[in-house]
Amino acid sequence: MAKKKGTRIVIKMKSTESGFQYVTTKSRRNDPQRLELRKYDPVVRRHVVFRETK
Repeated sequence: MAKKKGTRIVIKMKSTESGFQYVTTKSRRNDPQRLELRKYDPVVRRHVVFRETK
């Protein structure tokens, strides 16, 4: 039998200021669009906007 797709998927979030990336999960059902969050960027040492990438 084929396995059905899960609700949660693994995504990469890339900083808008530097090339730093976080790896996290999101819900397909609750967040169908691309995520955009403010998180800490250790390269520039402050909070910046991180956007979801493929």
